[in-house]
Amino acid sequence: METPEKTRYTDEELQEFRTLILEKLQQAQASYEQLTAALEADESNPAYKVMEEGATTLNKEQASQRAQRQMEFINKLKAALLRIDNGTYGICRITGKLIPKGRLLAVPHATTSIEGKEIEQKRRLRPS
Repeated sequence: METPEKTRYTDEELQEFRTLILEKLQQAQASYEQLTAALEADESNPAYKVMEEGATTLNKEQASQRAQRQMEFINKLKAALLRIDNGTYGICRITGKLIPKGRLLAVPHATTSIEGKEIEQKRRLRPS
């Protein structure tokens, strides 16, 4: 007799994911604060106004992009916490199947399984 396919993670597993996500969230927020503090410090430096060309501008743009990506990551982690709260965490939004635990440990904010990601990419490549 076959055992039924697991459709959700146990409360203990969800708590493990929550702890992992909260750790990553704390690290991401600290990194974001460092990036924004560095950007603000550059702007308040009187020499910055004189040297606001070339490499300095490029560095500022790169730091700004890193800060933006960090905020996007923070938002994805917060969304993952909401999915834990509403009981949809770990369920692939494409296939409806459980995302493997190893994938979630590596990418705790994942919303698709590898199979779901491949399906999604095929849909994007398909001409309309």
